Amino acid sequence: MVTTGEQAVDIKQTASFSLANYLQEKKVLVESALSDSLAIGKPEKIYEAMRYSLLAGGKRLRPILCLATCELMGGTISMAMPTACALEMIHTMSLIHDDLPAMDNDDYRRGKLTNHKVFGEDIAILAGDGLLAYAFEYVATQTRNVPPERIIDVIARLGRTVGAAGLVGGQVLDLESEGKTDINAQTLSFIHSHKTGALLETSVVSGAILGGAKAEEVQRLSRYAQNIGLAFQIIDDILDITATDEELGKTAGKDLQAQKATYPSLWGIEESRKQAQNLVDSAIEELQGFSDSANPLRAIAQYIVTRKN
Repeated sequence: MVTTGEQAVDIKQTASFSLANYLQEKKVLVESALSDSLAIGKPEKIYEAMRYSLLAGGKRLRPILCLATCELMGGTISMAMPTACALEMIHTMSLIHDDLPAMDNDDYRRGKLTNHKVFGEDIAILAGDGLLAYAFEYVATQTRNVPPERIIDVIARLGRTVGAAGLVGGQVLDLESEGKTDINAQTLSFIHSHKTGALLETSVVSGAILGGAKAEEVQRLSRYAQNIGLAFQIIDDILDITATDEELGKTAGKDLQAQKATYPSLWGIEESRKQAQNLVDSAIEELQGFSDSANPLRAIAQYIVTRKN
């Protein structure tokens, strides 16, 4: 859905750009870097548990966004890859903990048994903790050819993203909202802009910072990321209703079972799709003035509302 002439230009610019090829190319690089980032140490069990979930596959969208914005700003893959890996470590931690019985209680993730079903709840908690701590160490010790002040900025943003002002805060409000019938769109937006959107935003912004983005460019990319982050969650809510377990790689219908407030429960499925597309359109508008190097970001925004899992 294209609503403005300016957006028509952006979509036309992506016509010769293959998102599938781009995502596959970058995913191969990310998978290799992730595997190299975490060797088996002692005690072996905790490293095996950490690697089990970290290397379980997935879209790798967050690290790819980090790489894309770093390149957009004139940086290189090598400059951004440690942070890209750290973002996936943090994301993986959130999935391990989210799947625990005390949280969303799921047995499958990405088509495989969840960490606690394989290693037990105690080791799963520690595996998540280990990945979270290692993420910061990895950025600090492995980032090369980047001014120290940029690295410090990225580390600070990662810390805020994962803490009470970000992911943790969103998760708490999400848990407190289960079973309540008076959750409005504003509260739901707060939950997901923190629980899901914050890490997506930091993925985009951190790559830009490492690449040397100016303050105005960081602000525009931040707004882009906020919009795609909320659109991502709206589509997630829809897929929880419409997709199968096999398509999702996890148990479908969990939101309904847990009596969670979702966008379809507030707006219905069709209106939710419309709202997601509006957010994507707004995200693409923020990329006006960037070169064709922003085509990956434009295409990823559109992909978010058409994905099937």
